[in-house]
Parts: sequence; C-alpha cells; structure tokens
Amino acid sequence: MNLPNKLTIARIAMTVLMVVFLLLNGPVWAWLAAVLYAAASLTDMADGRIARSRHLVTNFGKFMDPLADKILNYSVMIVLIPERLIPPVAVVIILFREFLVSGIRLSAAEQGRVVAANIWGKLKTLVQDLSLVAILVLRALDMGWLETLANGLMWLCAALTVISGAVYLAQNADVLKDAD
Repeated sequence: MNLPNKLTIARIAMTVLMVVFLLLNGPVWAWLAAVLYAAASLTDMADGRIARSRHLVTNFGKFMDPLADKILNYSVMIVLIPERLIPPVAVVIILFREFLVSGIRLSAAEQGRVVAANIWGKLKTLVQDLSLVAILVLRALDMGWLETLANGLMWLCAALTVISGAVYLAQNADVLKDAD
C-alpha cells in the first residue's frame, strides 16, 4: 500500500478516535478532538498532492479518499448536532449535495467520463474544514457565544454547498440525460 493510501486509512482511524474524544467530557478531550480533526484534514490535502506528484494515484485512492473525507466531516457534524453547534437542516443540505454529486460522478463513471472537482467544490471543502476546526477550537475554549458563530459558519457552508451542487448539476446535466 502506498503512502497516500496509508494517509487515507489513517484519516479514517483518526476519525474514530476523534469521535470518541468528542463524546467524552472535559477540555482535554475537546482539545484532542480539535487537534485530531485538524491533523486529519491536513492528511486529506497531503494524500492527494503526494499521489499526483509521485504518480501514485490508485483506484483504491480514488474511491477511498473522498469517502474518508465524508466520514471525517459528517461524523463531526452529526456528533455536534445535540450540542446545538451544528444546525441539523444545514447537515441535511450538505449531505443532500454530497449524495447528488456522488450520483452524478457514479453515472459519469459508468459512461467512461470523469467529473472533476471544480472551484466551488474546493471552496466548499475549504470553508467546511476551516469552519469545523474553528468550531472545535472554540468548543475547547468553552466560549459562550460559540453557538451563534458555529451556526453561522455552518449556514455559510450550507450556502456554498448549494452553490457548488447547483454548479455540478448544471455542468453535468448531460450525464443525467445519458444515464440509462
């Protein structure tokens, strides 16, 4: 197994540990969860760059890397819903877009086409990652105004998610027309 794929597997393992930390009470656990999320997010950037620069792109990586990202981000979001730090409707919007884009990509793959990430998808991912890091750090600091900021950040993520999903849909409408 090559290094990018090992980083992808490590991100999934870090997610499991991070969820445990999120569920435990206390500032030490909160800080460990925040640091682990940030580290896992950095492995996402690293594995893709390493795979492309060293020509280590594999089918395993093409499939597991985006899956590992979704497992990481949605695990955090779902665990933080009961703390009122993540609005459930924003999570539903974000998940809806992910299923939509995944469906488009699967349909395109069946047609022998590749649907690459566009600037809106990349911006959505960047804002989502930065927002979740900020929410986890502020949660660790136990800031009283955190709920308002966290909800605002997640609604921003949801808005970018809708925009990026609409762009994917518009740019790839022919994929859906050509589907059996």
